[in-house]
Amino acid sequence: MQRRRTFGGGVSSKSTRLRGQSIIEYVLIIAVIGLVIMFAGPGVAGAIRNQFNQVANTVDSGTDGDSFMSEEEKAYREAMKTIIAKEVKDWTLDEQKAAATNIAKNGTSSVVYAKAKAAMDAGTTWSVKLTNGQTMSYRIIGINHDDLADGSGKAGLTFLTTSTGISARMNSKNTTVGGWEQSELRQKMNFGEIWNLMPSDIQSKVKSVKKLTNNVSGTDRNAPVTATTDRLFLLSYSEIVETPRSDWSEYSWIGKEGSQYEAFKGKVTNNGSNNSAIASGTYWWERSAYSGSREYFIVVSGPGNPSYRNGNGATNISCVRPVFCF
Repeated sequence: MQRRRTFGGGVSSKSTRLRGQSIIEYVLIIAVIGLVIMFAGPGVAGAIRNQFNQVANTVDSGTDGDSFMSEEEKAYREAMKTIIAKEVKDWTLDEQKAAATNIAKNGTSSVVYAKAKAAMDAGTTWSVKLTNGQTMSYRIIGINHDDLADGSGKAGLTFLTTSTGISARMNSKNTTVGGWEQSELRQKMNFGEIWNLMPSDIQSKVKSVKKLTNNVSGTDRNAPVTATTDRLFLLSYSEIVETPRSDWSEYSWIGKEGSQYEAFKGKVTNNGSNNSAIASGTYWWERSAYSGSREYFIVVSGPGNPSYRNGNGATNISCVRPVFCF
């Protein structure tokens, strides 16, 4: 008794038969044209050759063409037609997504890698309208930096919000227990009101990634770092600085919550004092617990100190600068 094997993810059997039939037609028509040229002359052969061209056009534009592409693939191909010629500051959301996809596939060999890196180094920003009518601006901070949640590779581009119009508390109580994973703010950013601020054009393009954090508490010196799956997230302390403060060395996790993003290399050089590269004039949340604290998460201070803590603990309302990946 023979077993029939079924393979998922391919085109339907009907489509496969159509493609096979088209190939057979190619072979038969070529053979016929050859025979006609030999016995009937070039005039009749020309007419048959026209029929051959019609079949070729049908196959190129149908069975083996756009009708078998997903909408995402079609958008990617269309965007790649114009993206190389345009200035990065003029890239649309579709073109930003296409650039990220191409970079994820091809790395430094991508035809848009140099442009994306130059934009990152220059701090080029884009903006979108949030669902509440406010404008959110953002920039590239990482290239092939974040691990995709599905394990398929890297997200091509990572973006940091540069505007300061979103604000929230970290928790309803002054506690670091449960870390980023169990925080109220993470729920809002991934499933609640902050996620819902994002326009559909952003939501549909965001890739879920794995983020490492001490999800125990700030007082546990040897807490493990564990992964969460996030669509929107906050930066950790170790993703901003090259190395952690020496007086925090007894907390083994503080330097293991991800590596410094490329945009900050050589620009954020002070791990415990001000840096103009991350100054925003307001306090903004990190996802890292403050070392040794039961009630504080770290914030970046207005002048750009990445190891600051605000005066009111996790219940304080501070600026939220979402990070996301394409």
